[in-house]
Amino acid sequence: MSALFIFITAVLLIGTSILFTRWRYKEIEKLSSYLRKISSGDFSLDVRDNHEGELSILKNDIYKVTLMLSEQGVNLQQDKIQLTDAISDISHQLKTPLTSMVVMADLLSDAKLNETKRTEFTKNIRIQLERIDWLVSSLLKLSKIDAGTIQFKQDTVVVKDMIRKSIEPISIPIDIKQQTVEIKGHDTVSFYGDFNWTVEAMVNILKNCVEHTQEGGVISLTFSENTLFTEIVIKDDGTGILKEDIPYIFKRFYKGKNAGEESIGIGLAMAYSIITSQNGDIQVESVEGKGTQFRIKFYKHTI
Repeated sequence: MSALFIFITAVLLIGTSILFTRWRYKEIEKLSSYLRKISSGDFSLDVRDNHEGELSILKNDIYKVTLMLSEQGVNLQQDKIQLTDAISDISHQLKTPLTSMVVMADLLSDAKLNETKRTEFTKNIRIQLERIDWLVSSLLKLSKIDAGTIQFKQDTVVVKDMIRKSIEPISIPIDIKQQTVEIKGHDTVSFYGDFNWTVEAMVNILKNCVEHTQEGGVISLTFSENTLFTEIVIKDDGTGILKEDIPYIFKRFYKGKNAGEESIGIGLAMAYSIITSQNGDIQVESVEGKGTQFRIKFYKHTI
């Protein structure tokens, strides 16, 4: 009797083992098929289940990886679209000055061209070359920031010194337009950041203010700090920015309706990237015909 019981028990165990093994093989085969579909780019299947056991854990882990791959695929597609758009924008920005220089170079080859025109064309070619040089240089800087290859320093930056350094490159346009620059703030106000890169950002913002402020206008810079952040406010009484343009002014190559003919639409984008890469934030407020205000905050702690 005992032998019969042992025999039946053994048969049941062997049978159960065989059935379980077949079931596992079928489940593994399903997972293999699922993985093949994933490798071909089909991320729509869902293999999750609410059962217990190693296979269920494996299914849930595979599903998590599938979601991650799906998101990466979407991001890569968006990156491709952005890269295509960027190349198109760059080509457009370079085409105009290059076409202009080709035309003027052809005119300069005319032996009958008078000296006044020759001087004018030579000057215009130099201006266009400087514009291309600035564009290429700016794009290289932006690409380095986007790629995260630039290590921003964490030095103590005295705001008053940084502002004075930022005004130097645009002092001539300010003098030509007889504009007034007002600076208000305590000498001790500072933040932790990269002096030279922040100057780069400030120059681009101030250029925008100078270009859109009329002759005799006023550009004011005020700065202060508290326990949370250091704040710099740049304000002009110029033409202002249209309401519909405000959400896009920090986007690369975006040109608002009030932008000048020489505007490329990259200066404010660079300023935004530099500031936000240093635990900072920049916001803009503007009223058409009354002026624009840029409010920059450098936070003392990570937010």
